[in-house]
Amino acid sequence: MQTIPNAVEEVIKKKPFLEGALVEGLVNLSALARQIKPDIEKRVGKEVNDSAVIMALNRLVPRLELMSQMKFKKVVQNIGDIIVRSNLADYAFANSPTLYERQAELLESVSSMKDLFCTFSQGIYETTLVVSNTIVPLVDKIFASESRIARTLSLSSITVKLPEENAICPGVYYYIFKELAWDNINISEVISTTNEFTVVVSDEDIHRAFTILMEAKRQAGI
Repeated sequence: MQTIPNAVEEVIKKKPFLEGALVEGLVNLSALARQIKPDIEKRVGKEVNDSAVIMALNRLVPRLELMSQMKFKKVVQNIGDIIVRSNLADYAFANSPTLYERQAELLESVSSMKDLFCTFSQGIYETTLVVSNTIVPLVDKIFASESRIARTLSLSSITVKLPEENAICPGVYYYIFKELAWDNINISEVISTTNEFTVVVSDEDIHRAFTILMEAKRQAGI
């Protein structure tokens, strides 16, 4: 069976946003202790007092603060260029036998255009297309026969260059997305490659999102 401190740490670390709230000092420890006590008792195999859980939380918080600061600084310090694009549109189509043909037709049509954003992301049942507003009429025409699930205009994107070691560094995306989530910024789409990722947000949120990421870099000493 586990000890109370080990059980408390295990429970908290399975709830990333709760861990973040503890580090920020936003959680009432007494209320939290009462809430997680049944889970703690199950893990340690006996009844425990609220005070014992509170004590374990009090001892855990400083460790979480140190670990969070170290992980966040490591992640943010290694962030490369941050590139912002505006005037984007987002489409979602149901996958079909002809969808590949429509994609190929669009790519051929825009191959000679400069400063254009055009990316596809295929899932099991649907495919997302994010493009520059300038080719929206073209997309509407080429994909007219496809089953369109959604179409959203007035979007912008932020592309973040990541270090090559990001693939083996746990928490890279969490620490970045957490900063955006804390400021209530809704992410419409996420586009990821090996060493970079792009978040698509509404035009009204792009300034706040960019400011948050740049401020995080500044605080990390970059």
